[in-house]
Amino acid sequence: MRSIWNGAISFGLVSIPIKLVNATENHTISFRQIHTEDGGRIRYRKVCELEDREVSSAEIGKGWEDADGSIIPITEEDLSHLPIPTAKTIEIVAFVPAERIDPLQMDAAYYLQAGGAPAAKPYTLLREALKRSNKVAIAKYALRGRERLGMLRVVGDAIAMHGLLWPDEVRAPEGVAPDASVTVRDKELDLADALMDTLGEVDLDDLHDEYREAVEELVAAKAAGEEPPEAPAPPSGGKVLDLMAALESSVRAAKESRGEETSKDKGEEAEVRSLPQRKQPSRATPKQTDTKKSTSAGAQPRKPTAKSTSTAKKTTAKKTAAKKTTAKQATAKKTAAKKTTARKRTA
Repeated sequence: MRSIWNGAISFGLVSIPIKLVNATENHTISFRQIHTEDGGRIRYRKVCELEDREVSSAEIGKGWEDADGSIIPITEEDLSHLPIPTAKTIEIVAFVPAERIDPLQMDAAYYLQAGGAPAAKPYTLLREALKRSNKVAIAKYALRGRERLGMLRVVGDAIAMHGLLWPDEVRAPEGVAPDASVTVRDKELDLADALMDTLGEVDLDDLHDEYREAVEELVAAKAAGEEPPEAPAPPSGGKVLDLMAALESSVRAAKESRGEETSKDKGEEAEVRSLPQRKQPSRATPKQTDTKKSTSAGAQPRKPTAKSTSTAKKTTAKKTAAKKTTAKQATAKKTAAKKTTARKRTA
């Protein structure tokens, strides 16, 4: 990481050489302005209003605009002679509990890197003192032409500094809260507590910028000449005007998203009742079909199909063959009996 400021921490009579490096980085998607007709870049040029011409950065200085609109030039030499004791020093002025710092005052974050081997011992001393006291250090420092307020705290084995806004830079929340008198019932608070408990905690490392990922996919698709991905349809749902219904629905949805069984799924214990036994139809005598009634009602008799005709013929043929076999057997028996009788008479 590249340092953006070099100086020292003033801890009483102890001086700790340090380097200031950015603790965060910006992943915001940035676009260029273009001319929609031909795609040409739109650029801003610095033009002097009096001469109506573009000027270079070397010709540009600083100035203070007075109340009447007149400009008072301020040079870098003028600023260098200002009595700022924190020009190259982070001066610790107090140690306070961390809860004393209003998060509204939080600004940019930096890491304080020890400046070489001589700074290792006093750097470690300050870090361990902050750890044991469970406090943060309030300090003043100068950066980018102005004096600022900072808070030093321990992050891992390093000391981090958060830039703080001055107290008079934080606005009071006047006119923000509802003017009307609103009463919240205990049952509503109970449901709100249940929703908070159901949502639970989250690992911040699992959170990511979905908008930036979608923009990157869009740019990649257009660069490859492909159709951009379609946005998912928003979840459909009607407006819930009842606060209690909204809280109950939110708790139910949160539980379902976590795979928990909802009270609606559990339900109440069901009452077990024995169902009456069905009467079995009598199979002794099948119902006879009234052919005349069905015919008079306009129902046409069903024509025999080829399959049924073939089956009927086979059945008839079997019956005829059986009758012939029986007749032959009877004739054979009679003939045998006659022969036996004739033999007896001859004897």
